[in-house]
Amino acid sequence: MRRRFTSTTITSRKNALPQNIQEAVSTHYIPVTEKFVERHVGSSPSEVDQMLKALDPPVSDIDEFIKQSLPPNIRAKSELRFQLPPDDIVRDGDKAHWGMSEDAATMVLQKAAGRNKLSTPLIGCGYYGTIVPPVIQRNVLENPAWYTSYTPYQAEISQGRLESLVNFQTAVTDLTGMNIANASLLDEATAAAEAMTMSMNILPLARQKNKDKAFVVSDKCHPQTIAVLESRANGFGINILVGDILADDCKLVKDQGEKLIGVLAQYPDTYGGVYDFKPLADTIHQAKATFAVATDLLALTHLKPPGEFGADIAFGSAQRFGVPMGYGGPHAAFFACSEQHKRKIPGRLVGVSKDRLGNPAMRLALQTREQHIRREKATSNVCTAQALLANMAAMYAVYHGPKGLEAIANKVWTMANLAQRLLSENGYKVVTDGLGADGAVLFDTLVVEADEDKIKKVLKEAARELVAFRPLSSTRIGMSFGEDIHWSLFKNKIMNVLGVPRDVVEEAIKGSVPPQYINTIPEQLRRTSQYLTHPVFNTHHTETELLRYIHHLGSKDLSLVHSMIPLGSCTMKLNATTEMLPITLEKWAFLHPFAPPSHTEGYKKLTDSLSRLLVQITGMDDISLQPNSGAQGEFAGLRAIKKYQESRADGNLDLKDLEEKCKKHADSLAAIMVTYPSTFGVFEPEIKRVCELVHEHGGQVYMDGANMNAQIGLCSPGEIGADVCHLNLHKTFCIPHGGGGPGVGPIAVKQHLAKHLPGHPFMDPHASAENSDRSSTAISPVSAAPFGSALILPISWLYIVMMGSAGLTYQTKIALLNANYIMSRLRPHYPIVYTNENSRCAHEFILDARQMKETCGIEVVDIAKRLQDYGFHSPTMSWPIANTLMIEPTESESKEELDRFCDAFIAIRKEIKDIEDGKVPKENNLLKNAPHTQEDLLRADWDRPYTREQAAYPMPYLRKKKFWPSVARIDDAYGDTNLFCSCTPVEGFEQEQFTGHQAPMPT
Repeated sequence: MRRRFTSTTITSRKNALPQNIQEAVSTHYIPVTEKFVERHVGSSPSEVDQMLKALDPPVSDIDEFIKQSLPPNIRAKSELRFQLPPDDIVRDGDKAHWGMSEDAATMVLQKAAGRNKLSTPLIGCGYYGTIVPPVIQRNVLENPAWYTSYTPYQAEISQGRLESLVNFQTAVTDLTGMNIANASLLDEATAAAEAMTMSMNILPLARQKNKDKAFVVSDKCHPQTIAVLESRANGFGINILVGDILADDCKLVKDQGEKLIGVLAQYPDTYGGVYDFKPLADTIHQAKATFAVATDLLALTHLKPPGEFGADIAFGSAQRFGVPMGYGGPHAAFFACSEQHKRKIPGRLVGVSKDRLGNPAMRLALQTREQHIRREKATSNVCTAQALLANMAAMYAVYHGPKGLEAIANKVWTMANLAQRLLSENGYKVVTDGLGADGAVLFDTLVVEADEDKIKKVLKEAARELVAFRPLSSTRIGMSFGEDIHWSLFKNKIMNVLGVPRDVVEEAIKGSVPPQYINTIPEQLRRTSQYLTHPVFNTHHTETELLRYIHHLGSKDLSLVHSMIPLGSCTMKLNATTEMLPITLEKWAFLHPFAPPSHTEGYKKLTDSLSRLLVQITGMDDISLQPNSGAQGEFAGLRAIKKYQESRADGNLDLKDLEEKCKKHADSLAAIMVTYPSTFGVFEPEIKRVCELVHEHGGQVYMDGANMNAQIGLCSPGEIGADVCHLNLHKTFCIPHGGGGPGVGPIAVKQHLAKHLPGHPFMDPHASAENSDRSSTAISPVSAAPFGSALILPISWLYIVMMGSAGLTYQTKIALLNANYIMSRLRPHYPIVYTNENSRCAHEFILDARQMKETCGIEVVDIAKRLQDYGFHSPTMSWPIANTLMIEPTESESKEELDRFCDAFIAIRKEIKDIEDGKVPKENNLLKNAPHTQEDLLRADWDRPYTREQAAYPMPYLRKKKFWPSVARIDDAYGDTNLFCSCTPVEGFEQEQFTGHQAPMPT
């Protein structure tokens, strides 16, 4: 990635904030012309006044409206005003209160970045240097058309990213030798946890219920993976057994008998060793258990893929496919399995189906596992995805193709083998184990041993030269070579630090020929099968071709660059450009998550500052930034409660009906989980009493922070009575959704739970001078890196300090107002499910479409698809009530955009009325045939009871600004029945050209 720093000069609208905030801002810190809040909030004060008067019932000012919307007993006792210590990077609480300008906040963050030290990262352990192709950086990572889109639930307007994710799945299945792969998971360690639970779910039910279950893990797996496995296993009653899985003819595995659910191996392992696991796989399968293999996609260009030696599951991190380390994330994990287990695979699958016209079309397959379909029985959302990073990795594979990937693998392979030879000849012993001929290291990692004094001297010199080895003991260090290590760095810095003379290195480099090292692979470990043979991986190797391909796909997807995305409970708000810029700065992007603390002082400043701000926003006492999704935050929060209850000798979660169960289970009550405002879109007035009741009976209150956008500055989980809450930084705090990830889900806790926040084997992000050892009280990590997806934390920090606590409070009011304004406009046309006693909702509301099914056969899905013709993404469908729409506009949208959305809904209601009145047929109408593609409208055999113009241009604005769905309505049932999840030819399908490359075509 290139160094990037941009000043921002924007002319603001006059009078974009209430007068008191204008005066305070201009006198305290920021000139009125540079306030960020007026650029983040979509409507001007005059437009706000218009909306207040249009409410049902109307009000005179926004404070009166807020009084009608929030119960008085939950309102904050005082205004939100950040209090920060002198050593915070903001340095001045007033600046944090009134909000910094974009330039000022960027400069502060840039100064913090300057405290990070860019080293030569050789630590490895699952994270490796890579080179991000600039064409991918600029046109995917930095492109709002790619990063502001949502999870592709509306597949007709998501075909671009879906096709790219199919490319990702294809690359994974090709390289791993497996039959099917998902569209990504959170990171390698949590993918390991999913492999373990999948192994359990594959077993017959009787064995699943066995109280004594064992999962055997190689002691050569990455330490963070083992730690996360232990975290997840606890809740399933699984015993993690770590040891040498090959010793004594696989004795550790054989000894488990009926208890065995599965085995996990690392290939290549954390020390660089590579073994033949075929006999182990046979042993595991004889025990009717599952064999999972953590692996490396780049290594698999030369090593036999797991699918060819008996693995049932293969997973790992796609980080080294063009995604920077970013101090731990975000990165896309990959996960693949064999054909027989494809319907047990976790996460989201992109499959090929067909649309109403018979054309091939992509969609999320097996949607019956999704939250919006199955609610509490969902499996996919538990592990979520990293779609934006998976798309980067997919484009990296497309750009380099099989030959390019092989060349990159050759380079790191050559360096590792050359280092092995040079170090062996200069006083070191290479102790990496494995099956390489003559002890050759088989990919990118080696471990060397020397006497303690020599290692101490090397590490001292390495610290001076900013070379980061992996210390393993007082006599051993490891090193892993990545794509970003060039030969001059190898010669002049790495080998020099290790004491190898330069002339010796130069001579060795001249004689190094990659094939001589590749030939050291024993035959039983050598890859012979082809990979990435599909045309998409062999076409777009020039920048021109890839640029056009990226933009071709992007043009098929609706995102925030086109129109509002009013998804209830998802909060699709502005992701400001200034907030996004730091993720491409090298001093944020290039740090290894296990780098020495002396290299990461800037990240320490950032995470400390962000933690303080979030603690004050939530009214809590401490926080962990480690969880890298909302689901992981929930898991971490509940585990912290469990740890706390165990320390008090209390019981397990056993809570359904609050009033009765609190009394019945007073001795075993652990916690209650609540969402506030509720999932039904209202502030429940008795929430404080709920918290008191649970506390009276010994329980803890967990508050789901998904709806925090309705609370900031007006109330807080801590004051209401919560003991722990998680936040969705990818919702409330402006990290973009990225087409289905990344996310960050920190957990904030009260003081009594602070000591139970997640730890980590490489460092404890919550240790302090007073409490330096939390190993006995902290829960095991829930993510692979200590600070989870640290690279995207600057986004939320910038949002908070540029808005300031005053601006954040104001945006909350506008978020509530926008939702109530839309509800007031739509109430005469559609039933609204829930409001409070003042006819107000919170920041979202539920529109009821259930009666229409009875009156004319129209369902919520028909409304959702017809909205695409109007240029809008559908609100959240059938959640939390079937056949309803949950609408959340956010504060970022202007009154003009809100009115455009309302006009579309009102027009659709008139179209429904025509069906109800019998003017058009129930099965052949504008809604049932929606969305209408250009191909559909150009058909010669037009047999519709409406005109082409009514289909394409139902509103005047569409003639100037029209987003065209690229496929007609998709056949979901066909896609689930015929599960095709890669661009590999499938029997029964003919090959036809499809959206830039070949894909299965239904015959």
